[in-house]
Amino acid sequence: MRTLGIDYGGARVGIAITDALGITAQGLETIHHQGNDKIILKRLDEIMQDYEIDCIVVGMPLHMNGDKSERAEITEKFIHKLKCKYNKIKIDCMDERLTTVEAHRTMNDLNINPKKKKNLVDTISAVYILEMYINKNK
Repeated sequence: MRTLGIDYGGARVGIAITDALGITAQGLETIHHQGNDKIILKRLDEIMQDYEIDCIVVGMPLHMNGDKSERAEITEKFIHKLKCKYNKIKIDCMDERLTTVEAHRTMNDLNINPKKKKNLVDTISAVYILEMYINKNK
């Protein structure tokens, strides 16, 4: 069984997944949805058919002081949709503070072409969210 990590954004959603043993996290893809959750849910249905997912972890965007951001409220609504649609799968959230900063730092360290960064940042952030979740639950 695998865990799926999601970095939920307004225009793009990064997706990461664990290996079958739940030990490592890999980036899967970035879903471009332009604010339409139906596009995300349709793609998640396809991913669910390809992999045995038993848990979904969504990054929760909090302010640096830990307070909920406006984006966190939007993310909570998306999590509610996930819980309604995938009611037999564990849905959890993980503090995602600074994951985007770390993703940009990683891409800079790897000398990723600046034109490609926009399509990778959310997927790499999803990997960091998933890695934090794995480490928290060891």
